[in-house]
Amino acid sequence: MKPKKPRNILKIIAGVIIFLTLPSILFFGFLYFKYNEELPVGIQGYEADALAKKMLVALDYEAYKNTNHIEWTFKKRRHYNWNKAKNICEVYWKDYKVILDLNDYSQSRVYIHGFKNESDMTDDLIEKAIKYYNKDSFWLVAPYKIFDEGTLRQIVKTEHNKNALLVTYTPDDSYLWLLDDNNKPIAFKMWTSLLPIDGLEASWNNWTVTESGAQLPTFHKFMFFGLEISDIKGIE
Repeated sequence: MKPKKPRNILKIIAGVIIFLTLPSILFFGFLYFKYNEELPVGIQGYEADALAKKMLVALDYEAYKNTNHIEWTFKKRRHYNWNKAKNICEVYWKDYKVILDLNDYSQSRVYIHGFKNESDMTDDLIEKAIKYYNKDSFWLVAPYKIFDEGTLRQIVKTEHNKNALLVTYTPDDSYLWLLDDNNKPIAFKMWTSLLPIDGLEASWNNWTVTESGAQLPTFHKFMFFGLEISDIKGIE
């Protein structure tokens, strides 16, 4: 009788798949049961808004508001040159440069190897630049966006009976800001559609003060990872 080679091959493939995926599944399960938290319920109104304003005072919001130009590099992968006054941001990665018009995306321009590009790639590169900007700028200026249009603020008591600020930026994205005794952010917990586990925490305690006086973070510790933000400049 001839050996059933196809069956043996399938068993080997199945074994490899299990070998590769089972540890990942077990690890995810461990993380889920260790860190996953339900979205807390807080109280809206005057006290929540008052705490939010104290948080902005601790960060010198006026200095940030008067900062017209911000530059930064995210994880040494993407560089941003944001003309905050005109709401235009140059986004650089690999061989691409996209000048994003944040008021009207259709007016954005694309460059490849320094040359203006108007090929079929343009729309895809603009879309990618928008996603990069939205994600990476949030890790830089999220505290200053707590009164943006559409946001919802609630005051929450932590397990140590301290006040924390729960901000819902979109219906799918809520962040619980943990504050020090001076109401300055030290971390936030995240409930977002982008993460499979709710309530994960990232630090906000590595600040730098720019030339304009704006306070911006240089590093976030997120579980086993670090998110470095370098080459930060803030000019009036």
